[in-house]
Amino acid sequence: MANNSSSVLEKQTDDKICATENDGNQPKIPGIPLSRKLCYAIGGMPYQMTANAKGFFMQIFLLDVVKMGAFSASIILFLGRAWDAITDPLIGYAVSKSGRTRIGKLIPWIVFTMPLGVLSYVMLWYTPQDTMSSGFSFGWYFTWCSLFDTFMSCYHVPYSSLNMFLGGNQKDRDSATGYRMGMEVFATLAGAAIQGQIVGVHHAKRTQVCSLQNDTEGPSWNHTDSLDEMSVTLQNTRKAYLTGALVLGMLYFLCCLVLFLGVKEQLAPLSKLDRINVSYLTGMKMVVGHTPYVRLVFGFLFASVAFQMAQGNFALFCTHAANMGAYFQHLVLVLLTSATISIPMWQAMLVKKGKKTTIFIGLSVYIPALIVISLVKSNLPIFIIMSMVAGTSLAALFLLPWSMLPDVVDDFKVKNPSCHDLEPLFYSCYVFFNKFGGGMSVGVSTLFCRIQAWCL
Repeated sequence: MANNSSSVLEKQTDDKICATENDGNQPKIPGIPLSRKLCYAIGGMPYQMTANAKGFFMQIFLLDVVKMGAFSASIILFLGRAWDAITDPLIGYAVSKSGRTRIGKLIPWIVFTMPLGVLSYVMLWYTPQDTMSSGFSFGWYFTWCSLFDTFMSCYHVPYSSLNMFLGGNQKDRDSATGYRMGMEVFATLAGAAIQGQIVGVHHAKRTQVCSLQNDTEGPSWNHTDSLDEMSVTLQNTRKAYLTGALVLGMLYFLCCLVLFLGVKEQLAPLSKLDRINVSYLTGMKMVVGHTPYVRLVFGFLFASVAFQMAQGNFALFCTHAANMGAYFQHLVLVLLTSATISIPMWQAMLVKKGKKTTIFIGLSVYIPALIVISLVKSNLPIFIIMSMVAGTSLAALFLLPWSMLPDVVDDFKVKNPSCHDLEPLFYSCYVFFNKFGGGMSVGVSTLFCRIQAWCL
């Protein structure tokens, strides 16, 4: 999507919307109030808090805490992401087919699936038994993982589509997207901070106990005492994961409440917020047949795969390869703090340089950071600096693709004025490729643990 093409697209879209707004004696649509932008932005926090807690900690939780085999863990991670991705277009179609109620069309989906999402998230981090068979363990965590991903899709798909129905024009929506991305990066920081600070000390303790056990030699070594200490440490780690899940579940509820109280759906000039009258396959064909949308989706896909592969392996790399397990949670905080601070910078560059140039610069700085992190080990200052650089790039990935998506949807509506209310399908398919690619990256990465004879 070149800068010139983007400018033409924005001009055409604005001209069409302005013509609709000023038709006859209709009053001009006001902008989006700051309070509505903030409440909308806060509503996006649960998805990022829980998704990134899963991304950073689910793999090491299954391997180190649940004591699941590497192959079973990789299957859960891959199938869980695949299921999560598949449900998005289906839920997007279900949202499009649903009618409008007194509180809107999208918000009821968000509100009524929230309790189920909180429950399934807490159960995902709960260990029902001290010792579990491999079959029971696999079934338990795969079931709750699939349920949580389904309920979160029921929350996130209509929430993402809500951007088109906040009122205002394209610039107002870009501003709302900026607020949303800032809060979502902060949510990523908060989720990782809460989970990391609660469980990080216990992971460090377990690593220390294992190291002492491996280094101890001679007749003075007491095998029974060592096993008891390992068992106590494992129990404490399991309790810590459950505590973190309860805290994030409470924040999930509070953020949803703020969204419900502070945001009211507004009719867009080119949308009716009504039921769609096309079949699922017809709607999908129309969505994937829009060339600018396809280009944006695949660009987002490849960037997301790279970021999620690095994210899923960062905990294991720091703990077992770089000898930085005790500092892992602090490195995550540095990375996400850098991302949070960088959002306004990318927003300003977006306005000045255009979206294509900004995202190219933003994603490019991630490459040298990863190379240095993989080559330099046991050097905390270098890790901190590179985490800051990676966080800056992460902010660009958060902001730019989601800022481009409304432009593409508006372009589709301008070129297809008879097609209404397909926004949930556009947004759900957008997330589909991101999630499926992320599942592939994490699953393949975990399988390498098995190839390298992972030993717990």
